[in-house]
Amino acid sequence: MPPAPNPELRNQRSHRAILDAALELTTRDGYTKVTVEAIAQAAGVGKQTIYRWWPSKAAVVLEALNDLTGPAGRVPDTGDVAADITVAAQAVTHMLGTDLGTVWRGLVADAQGDPRLAEDLRESFFEPRIARWQERLDTAVRAGQLRTDVPTRTIVELLFGPIYYRLLLGTDRLDPENTAARVDYLLNGVGQR
Repeated sequence: MPPAPNPELRNQRSHRAILDAALELTTRDGYTKVTVEAIAQAAGVGKQTIYRWWPSKAAVVLEALNDLTGPAGRVPDTGDVAADITVAAQAVTHMLGTDLGTVWRGLVADAQGDPRLAEDLRESFFEPRIARWQERLDTAVRAGQLRTDVPTRTIVELLFGPIYYRLLLGTDRLDPENTAARVDYLLNGVGQR
């Protein structure tokens, strides 16, 4: 007699299939064009399965993006804060310059009219990453690499804010190659020397 099906394993496979389908569809077709129904069909599950685990398409996509980018703990620490910031900013700029940038724009747009999504976006994605960067920058402050009078959260915002500004407003292209210069502007200022 074959073993009984394992519902937990089936749930894990369905969960993974939904996250993969959400990313594939939103990067291929654009965030706004994708529906929960399309994700369910591509994942081979019923729409009710998605709604049992997530309240909306945006919540599915947010989890898929969190899953893709990995835990917030990945912050480089080579001892050279400028190099670490440059590497991280280049990675973010490069990622947002792909089709994932379009997905982010759609997700952030939805968050403007959905307080729950806005809170989830802050709490599950941005705040953990900001906290990890603050820890890294606190280390740099203690090592004498950064000023002691500038809050590290402000430094994080000054670093990553312009990247999201360009992404969301389209004021200029995302340019990973120019990241080192922007980090220099951040760390050394733009005033006369």
